[in-house]
Amino acid sequence: MVTARPETLRPPGRVATPSTRTLAVAGEPAGALAPLVDDLVRAAAASAYEPALHAVEASLVLNIVDPERPRPFRRRARGTFVAALWSLPEPPEDGLRATYPMLVRALANISLCYVPGHGVLFTTMERGHYLVPDSHGLAAAVLERLEPLASARLVIENEFRTDLEPDLWEGEESTAALAEAGRRLDRLELLPAPFPVEEYVGVRELRHIERLYAIGGLSYGNLSTRKDGSRFWMSASGVDKAKLGQPGRDILLVSGYDADAARIVLSVPPGVARRRVSVDAIEHWMIYRQNPEVGAILHVHAWVEGIVATDVNYPCGTAELASSVAALVAAAPDPGHAVVGLRNHGITATGPSLREILDRLEPRLLRQVPMS
Repeated sequence: MVTARPETLRPPGRVATPSTRTLAVAGEPAGALAPLVDDLVRAAAASAYEPALHAVEASLVLNIVDPERPRPFRRRARGTFVAALWSLPEPPEDGLRATYPMLVRALANISLCYVPGHGVLFTTMERGHYLVPDSHGLAAAVLERLEPLASARLVIENEFRTDLEPDLWEGEESTAALAEAGRRLDRLELLPAPFPVEEYVGVRELRHIERLYAIGGLSYGNLSTRKDGSRFWMSASGVDKAKLGQPGRDILLVSGYDADAARIVLSVPPGVARRRVSVDAIEHWMIYRQNPEVGAILHVHAWVEGIVATDVNYPCGTAELASSVAALVAAAPDPGHAVVGLRNHGITATGPSLREILDRLEPRLLRQVPMS
């Protein structure tokens, strides 16, 4: 059995470079989890992961969680990807409902629930939920699905500049159209209720979540509309899309992207309580820059049959997800009227306006996203 104590997970005398992938196991696996953790550590070593000297410095942490008393792993930086690893004796009747709260309680990037004889249930922050079946080589299969997510690069920092033109402080036709599209999404029941994260964690943990994920709440879906050749209006993070109101707070003007700092630049009016822009802003930025004909972008947790989709369910707000979605849009027969899938997540659609996108998609939308 490989010990789970982080300080013993790396041989002495080895120094990791900043690009080295390192693994730590936090907590003591017991019962059915113990052999799986052993296998995961071996599979990680075969995939060039080195044991971390200190768990808080690891790039990937397997946090062994007691489902009755989940203990969060308190990382120091967003660069540490934490997988909450726990076990249930039988498959839950409703896998998403059973596993999503554990992801939040454990302050993890992903929940991995092992059901012996059944497999490992993956649950992501975006409500992706799928099974890696139990078979020979389960640990290697789990790591194959986990590693691309763990190594993805987040682009979720915001830079607020109080340089929004005064004639835009109260909004304009574009922001009114964006707000109306949000209300229409609500009428179409395409806005899942925001997850009540405050019911599952305390004030301290909530602040930790907000700092790590740069979010104001766990809401789903986003929408944007082009302002001009280099700027676009977009819904804020954590805001109820059915109640988009004040520009600079609920609807934000994305005016730039600082690639060196991996930071989205926002133009806001002075004196407005600041909210971060949706974590998918980098994806919209890439699509608008690559496709001048695109006038609006909609992302919802729904599906359309027969569409191409990303191969990997990268986390929201990562450069990898943005690049893969933007590449699919650019490769579409008509990038200005494209619909592409985000694996285990939803769709992103482009059009000349949000109204046109919804008019075109409404008859085809499926509320259930296929999981694989």
